Amino acid sequence: MTATSAAGGPARTVRTTGGVDLEIGTLRPEERDALYRLFAEIVERGEGFPQRPPLAEADFELYWGSGAQFVVVARHRGTVVGAYHVKPNFPGRAGHIANAGYVVDGALRGKGVGRALVEDSMVQARRAGFDAMQFNLVFASNPARTLYEELGFQVVGRVPAAVEGEDALVYWRALGP
Repeated sequence: MTATSAAGGPARTVRTTGGVDLEIGTLRPEERDALYRLFAEIVERGEGFPQRPPLAEADFELYWGSGAQFVVVARHRGTVVGAYHVKPNFPGRAGHIANAGYVVDGALRGKGVGRALVEDSMVQARRAGFDAMQFNLVFASNPARTLYEELGFQVVGRVPAAVEGEDALVYWRALGP
């Protein structure tokens, strides 16, 4: 993976809204395979990502490594249970807008891990110099839509029939000072 770790910040400990203790920090080289397995399981279920199962290593590297400014994982009892990456959504003069992608282990869904990751990504993206965040979500199959809206993301566009006839929503929010 080619993501740099400079902007991921030092490891931090949080307790989620669901009472799960997490260590959140930059992806370590020895955790790469755990992240691959987690992402492959989500792709296999068809939840929120356009990649086709089975997930090829090259597709994983393209999504999680290529262009990612940093990759951060959530560890619960030493095991990777979630992750996010942050990268510029656009090149050049529009590079001040971040893009992010998130995964959470299915066994911990609904326990606040996703919320902890999204909140952390907004802080770390701001520290890295981004002033807004934007991403596309496949409309019906993304389990995190409510969370994003609760955290202040707004739907600013719709891409008709983006993935196998399903619309994608474009979410955006300012990251604030």
